[in-house]
Order: sequence, then C-alpha cells, then structure tokens
Amino acid sequence: MQLPNDNRVIIAIGVGLAVLAAVVLALVFGGNNEPAAPKAPETEGPGGLTVDVGDAPSLEPTRELRCFVNGQFIGMATLADCARRNGLATDALDVGLDETGNLAAAPTASFAPPPTLPTAVETADVGLTDPYDTSVPGKSETQAPQPEPRVERVSGTPCLRYTGSDWRELGRMSLNQCVQALYAGTCVRPGDAQYGRHGNLTLRLVPRRVEQSNDNTRFRILADQDRSCQFPSLN
Repeated sequence: MQLPNDNRVIIAIGVGLAVLAAVVLALVFGGNNEPAAPKAPETEGPGGLTVDVGDAPSLEPTRELRCFVNGQFIGMATLADCARRNGLATDALDVGLDETGNLAAAPTASFAPPPTLPTAVETADVGLTDPYDTSVPGKSETQAPQPEPRVERVSGTPCLRYTGSDWRELGRMSLNQCVQALYAGTCVRPGDAQYGRHGNLTLRLVPRRVEQSNDNTRFRILADQDRSCQFPSLN
C-alpha cells in the first residue's frame, strides 16, 4: 500500500517543476515583447506648404482645388480649369495650402502686387568731404597741408524690407546675405508675396522660390526654396 503514495508524491513534484519551468521560460522570452513606441508623425515645414509648384502638373487631372482669379475665390475647379479661367498655363499658378488648410491655386503674387519703389535708395557710398581739402570754399589756399584722414567705408549694398506700408533698411550686405536676411525661415501661401530691395533690384518671395526684377515688373527666379523655407543654394 506504500507504493501508490510514493508515486503520487513523485508525480506532484514533477508537475510543480514543470509549472516552475513554464513560468521561467515565459519571463525570459516574454520580457522583450514590449510594444514598440508609436512613430512620431512627420511634420511639415514652416508655412504649411505641402505641394511644390513644380509638382502641380502631376496632380490628378480630375482633382478639384480652391481657385482664385484676380485675388478672388471663385469656387472649386481642376488645376487646368483654374489656369484657363486665369488665362495662364498651369505652371504659372502657385499651388499649396491656403489659410483654410485646403489645397488652392492662384496666380503668382495675385494677392500682393509689387509695391511702389522707395523714393530714394542709396546704391553707392556717399561722397565725403575732406576737411583739409583747400579746394572747398572758405578754405585758405595758404593753409599748410595736413595728413589725409582715413575714411572707413561700409561695404555692401543697401538691403531693404517692405513692411506693407514703407521700406525699412536692414543694413548693407551682399545679394545672397540680403535674401537670407529677408526670407530665411519664411514661407508664403499661394498668391501671396513678400518684397524687398537690394540696391536697384526688387526681390520677391513667392511659394517655393525667391525672384528678382530690374524693372519691378518682370521677375525671374533667383533661388529655389526648400520645404524648410531655406535657400541651400545661397549658403
């Protein structure tokens, strides 16, 4: 009668060891199965522009967007139809997100035409009078000559920003420095524009690029702007 009791004890010990082994294995292999941290959503660059002007022709032909003509919203239309209503080619429209967050198309700078040029822009160093120059009226020709004073001249050309009502000078600098000072980190929406001056050159920031003009009317591309609203080609 003693043998059945011994068998039950052995069986109980075996079951206990099996359960313990299962628990240990679960801890070892299950400890590394933590859920992966959710991937942070990708963010857009400043200004919220999500569609490059160069991408506009590749949009779905049947996709409608907010169409602006002469600065006025006229309703929803395809890119081709909006260009036709503006009397322009599709690549002459700026495409991106407007202030409502919806995809929109508008002619370049249609909301912000070029402002009146500043009345006087200093494009060269102002002539300085030598206090020892005897040719200046009131100076005696018999005055003994004196060493010519050293004149410090500021290098560069005046860079100005248009504030919406007047022009503000940012200092004297090169063209590339002026563009960076005016527009680095700034994006504009379709149809909008920001203006500046570098000497006798008008600068205009529009979606995805900065343009230049010698006559304040006909603009050509100076530098492309990336999605972070920077100008890599000017660094």
